[in-house]
Amino acid sequence: MLRRFLHYAGQRYGLRRELMGVQDHRPRRGRVKTFSVVGGLFLMVCTQMGSLNAVEEALRGAAGPCRWHQWLGGKLPSADRLGEVAALVDEDALRELLRRHYHKRRRKKTLRPFADGRFVLILDGHECYASYRRRCPQCLEREIKYKKEKRTQYYHRYVLAYLLGANGSVLLDLEMQRPKEGEIAAARRLVKRLLEHCPRAFHVVAGDALYLHPQLCREVVRAGKDFIAVLKNENRDLIQDFYGLREKAPVKVIKYRGHRCECRDIEGFTSWTQFKGSVRVVSSEEAGSVRRQSTRERETTPSTWLWATSLSRTQMNTATILRLGHHRWDIENYAFNELATYWHADHLYHHHLAAMTVILLILLLAYNLFHVWHDRGLKPALRDRHCVHFFRRLLQASFLDALHLTTDRAPP
Repeated sequence: MLRRFLHYAGQRYGLRRELMGVQDHRPRRGRVKTFSVVGGLFLMVCTQMGSLNAVEEALRGAAGPCRWHQWLGGKLPSADRLGEVAALVDEDALRELLRRHYHKRRRKKTLRPFADGRFVLILDGHECYASYRRRCPQCLEREIKYKKEKRTQYYHRYVLAYLLGANGSVLLDLEMQRPKEGEIAAARRLVKRLLEHCPRAFHVVAGDALYLHPQLCREVVRAGKDFIAVLKNENRDLIQDFYGLREKAPVKVIKYRGHRCECRDIEGFTSWTQFKGSVRVVSSEEAGSVRRQSTRERETTPSTWLWATSLSRTQMNTATILRLGHHRWDIENYAFNELATYWHADHLYHHHLAAMTVILLILLLAYNLFHVWHDRGLKPALRDRHCVHFFRRLLQASFLDALHLTTDRAPP
C-alpha cells in the first residue's frame, strides 16, 4: 500500500523530484545527501513511525537492501544525523513545495471554492511541546502555579494556515511563534508571507475571537481580502451596540446540521474604533439535542454564537456566514487533532526550532498527499469499506513488511 501511495504521489505530484530539489545550508555535505535526509523524514512521517530512532531502527534491521533504500538512493543516516541536518534544511524550499502542491490541486480541480467563488483561510495556534526541564534558546516561557509555588514551563507553539474548500482542504503553511511575542505576531507574519507568494489562494481569513485583532484585520482588508471571527467580550462596545439593535432585526430560521438556528444579521457597525471601518455582526441562537450516557435521555443544549465580519450581505448571505462560522472548527477537528493523534506532530523529534519547522513542513506535505490519495487514488469500493485510519495503518504495515526483518534468535 505504501508503494501505491508513493507511486501516486510521484506520478501525479512529482513527489520524489520535488524532494530532490530541496537543499540545505551545510558548507560541506559530505557523504550524507540532502535527499536521504528529507526523503527519510518523509517516510517517517507518512508511515507514522513516531520518532527518528524508530525509523532508523526499522531500516537498520532490514535483511539487506530493500525498496526503501532504493527509494532513498542509499542507506538512511543515523537518527542524530537526521536531526542535525534537518536543522539546516532550507525551510523556504519546503514552503514552496506546499505552494506548488496547492497550485497542482487547483489545476486538477481537486480543490474548489468554499462558497460564492471564495476560498477560506483558517488560522489558529497550536502548542506542540511543553516541558519544565528541557529548553532551547527559542523556547517560549510561562509561569505555572503548582502547590503554592511557581514553576517555569518551556514550550513551543505555531500558527497553522488551513485552506478550506468545498471538496477538500490543504495545509498551506505554518509559522513558529518566537520568544516574547504573542500568537497574533506570528499570524501576521504568516498572512504577510502568503499574501506575497500566493495572494490568489484565499479570499477570506477566519479565526476565533483572538484573531479579531484590529491590526491583523486592517492588514487583511488593505490587501483586498475579508475576515470573519468569533465575537466575544473583548469587543464590548460592538457587542453592546448589536444587542441594542437585535430586537429590531428580522429573525431568519436556518436548519444546519440538525440544529434549528435563529439568525439575526446587522451590518454597518462603526463602534469598533480600533479597526476604523464598518463591521457586520451575525448572531445564531441554536438548539440541538444530545443523548446522555448516564440516563440515555435526550437533552436540549442551547447555544449562542456571534461573528464579526467585513463581508457585506451582497458578498455572502446569512446562511453561508453561519456555515463558515462553524467550519472554523475544522482546523481543530481535521488538522490539529488528526496531526497530534495519528501523525505524531506533537512529538519532539529534535529540539531545535529550525529542525522542528522543517519536520512539521514535511508532515504538512505528507498529510496533504495522503488525503488527496485517499480521496482520488483509491477505488470507491475500497475506500467505502474502511475508515481513513485503516489506510494509515496499512502504510506503516507495508513499510515494515518490505523490510523482511531478521532476528538473531530462532523462532520458538
